[in-house]
Amino acid sequence: MSDEPYYRRHVFFCVNQRDNGKACCADHDSAAMREYAKAKAKELGIHGAGRVRINQAGCLDRCEQGPVIVVYPEGVWYSYVDEEDIDEIIEEHLINGRVVERLRI
Repeated sequence: MSDEPYYRRHVFFCVNQRDNGKACCADHDSAAMREYAKAKAKELGIHGAGRVRINQAGCLDRCEQGPVIVVYPEGVWYSYVDEEDIDEIIEEHLINGRVVERLRI
């Protein structure tokens, strides 16, 4: 048994869609942004065992601050607007280990 985690970082994108009219991450095209992040991680060669995993999640209960993602093991929460924000999170946090304070919630 290894002491190393299976993934160095695990990223969860809330893709929840609420039917009651309340704010939700799906209103911000979160599923497409997750697909973008996953494709970008694969393109950069950082996706997979021992590296980074990009997953979708149901409601993470922070939709009013959404769209949101959370990066583990650090437990850092982010909100984002566009692909440039996702690129910055990938480059700074996932590759270089630096929290992107301007996107942190």
